[in-house]
Amino acid sequence: MAEKHIDELSGVETTGHEWDGIRELNNPMPRWWVWTFYATIVWSIAYAIAYPSWPLLKEATRGVLGYSSRQEFAESVKVATDAQKAFVDKIAATPVTDIAKDPQLLQFALNGGDAAFKVNCITCHGTGAMGGPGYPNLNDDDWLWGGTTEQIYQTILYGIRSEHSDTRVSEMPAFKDMLEPAQIRQVSAYVVSLTGTPSDASLVEPGKQVFADNCASCHGEDARGNKELGAPDLADAIWLYGNSEEAIARQVSTPRMGVMPAWTGRLSDTTIKELAVYVHSLGGGQ
Repeated sequence: MAEKHIDELSGVETTGHEWDGIRELNNPMPRWWVWTFYATIVWSIAYAIAYPSWPLLKEATRGVLGYSSRQEFAESVKVATDAQKAFVDKIAATPVTDIAKDPQLLQFALNGGDAAFKVNCITCHGTGAMGGPGYPNLNDDDWLWGGTTEQIYQTILYGIRSEHSDTRVSEMPAFKDMLEPAQIRQVSAYVVSLTGTPSDASLVEPGKQVFADNCASCHGEDARGNKELGAPDLADAIWLYGNSEEAIARQVSTPRMGVMPAWTGRLSDTTIKELAVYVHSLGGGQ
């Protein structure tokens, strides 16, 4: 048996472990720490008996107290649902255009719409509803189909180019089969000139004529768009697919057209009303 070593300075026996000449003292654990450790063992045994803890093949042990976190969650949801029922029922019975007339109902709808937006809409429109290339910014005042609460409600309800029979539809033809490449360059230069400076100013006047002959019927003679057709305003410096001449030329040649799903059937009518009120409040509502 190895001879025990006593530390010269402290007079405490060492464990026999040594690292680079440093020996480990064999001091006992503090009594308070030992008793705390024993208490945690007792507590864990009591907890395992009282609450669900040990996993079995199909479920866990139930515990003598019969506690269930799922049941607790279901009860808390029911309490919250019951507390909201009066407002939810009132929104269901109130036309979407009249919700703003009741300050309490409006605040409830805004909170509900905010929550519903974060769950269902941020994938395309972003957390701040700022959108991105191909996805509309809901904070500005540029609305293809109108920005009143009722118009927003209808857009959310039936979608854009969705599979719903009442969806809103606008189709821009592919002008690559109708116009010469030179004409596409000309009309692109004209559209750019409405809010910026084209690369070749000489293309603007012939482009204006190309626009009048082919585009004004939807976008208007002043290029301010048409909300009844979903035709965008081309003179407001707000662009969905880019504002360069190249991007505009691509859109004229082979237009891209996004799809928004119809939310009726996916969300309750009350939630859709709340979303419409919330989107209208973002700053771009009319």
